[in-house]
Amino acid sequence: MPAATILVFGDSLSAGYGLKPDEGWASLLAKRLKTEKWDYRVANASISGETTLGGRNRIEAALRAHRPAVVIVELGANDGLRGASVDAMRVNLEAIVDASVRARARVLLLAMRVPPNYGRDYAEKFRLAFADVAQRRKLPPPPFLLEGFSEKQEHFQPDGLHPNAEAQPIMLDTVWKVLRPILIMR
Repeated sequence: MPAATILVFGDSLSAGYGLKPDEGWASLLAKRLKTEKWDYRVANASISGETTLGGRNRIEAALRAHRPAVVIVELGANDGLRGASVDAMRVNLEAIVDASVRARARVLLLAMRVPPNYGRDYAEKFRLAFADVAQRRKLPPPPFLLEGFSEKQEHFQPDGLHPNAEAQPIMLDTVWKVLRPILIMR
């Protein structure tokens, strides 16, 4: 039986923006799976600049192309940076999750946060949207991808937005804590 596929479906944070091809957390995930002899392969369908609407528009094609057993959804940061409607983002995330479940994939949603540029109310509503989607769709509580270093500038590239190579193993560990139990369910 061929290895099952984990589809990483995200934006520049998962696409490895500004990093060498083997430095991003999704590439590190593939290495960990191989080293620990998990029967999974990683397909990274992340696109820099992607929004939840863009993801919603392309999820069906990605599911058909990769036929994943697990989908890791890492979208929303660009919605937040643009001050997009949190309600629209939530609907888009739910549509992505629903499409993945219909394709018989287990789903791990990763949480994003935004600085209070658009006000504390927006930032809090944004933060809570991920937990809300996870709860409504009976998913594991979504970990914040940048947990443990989001306020440490030394872990970011000069743009201040994209984590550097040193931050990628931290991101992988954050994902792994929630992903590993999902993989065991196979």
